[in-house]
Amino acid sequence: MKADFVEQVLASGLTSDAYQKVMEQQAAVDPSTLEGMEAERAEFAKLNLHRVGRIQRTWRPSAELASLVSRIDRPQVWMVLTEPWCGDSAQCLPCLEILAESHPEITIRYLLRDDNLEIMDRYLTNGKRGIPLLAAFDAEGVELFRWGSRPAEAQAIFDTATAEGLEKPAKLEKLHLFYGRNRGRALDAELVAMFSRYLDGES
Repeated sequence: MKADFVEQVLASGLTSDAYQKVMEQQAAVDPSTLEGMEAERAEFAKLNLHRVGRIQRTWRPSAELASLVSRIDRPQVWMVLTEPWCGDSAQCLPCLEILAESHPEITIRYLLRDDNLEIMDRYLTNGKRGIPLLAAFDAEGVELFRWGSRPAEAQAIFDTATAEGLEKPAKLEKLHLFYGRNRGRALDAELVAMFSRYLDGES
């Protein structure tokens, strides 16, 4: 069954190019034609498309992270649960994609959270459907490691803003100000720790 699940992810998941097209399609929607949450998400999709493009152009892994990823010596499937409107996804997924594309043994597939709630509910973060969520599997479907849904430093920023009673727009402003200033360093450090544990056989 585990191997069947990986085959399902490979068959139904979106490639990087296909996910990019979904992002572009959602970003092209006019928010004024929508209402409520749908309009908000259309606005976020537009903003996130720009974020993704900038990070794809500018981010590169640290030498330590690149070295660790280069040590992967057998096929892996990276399943990523996400949505184009998710700001954390826009800030983090380009980095995961760059890592995956740097290694011939890694195949990355994207699953839209809201179309795959049965799978999403196997990977809750503190009981919530937090995205982005990365889970990696070997050819037999054994889970190797997982990461999500945002770097701990980013979570601390968000939690502090919540404790201060800030409204959602103000919380998101603080969160993305952190991402912009941090330039992926917090994510890089967490991935270094995760891959170190995995390659040392601790996970």
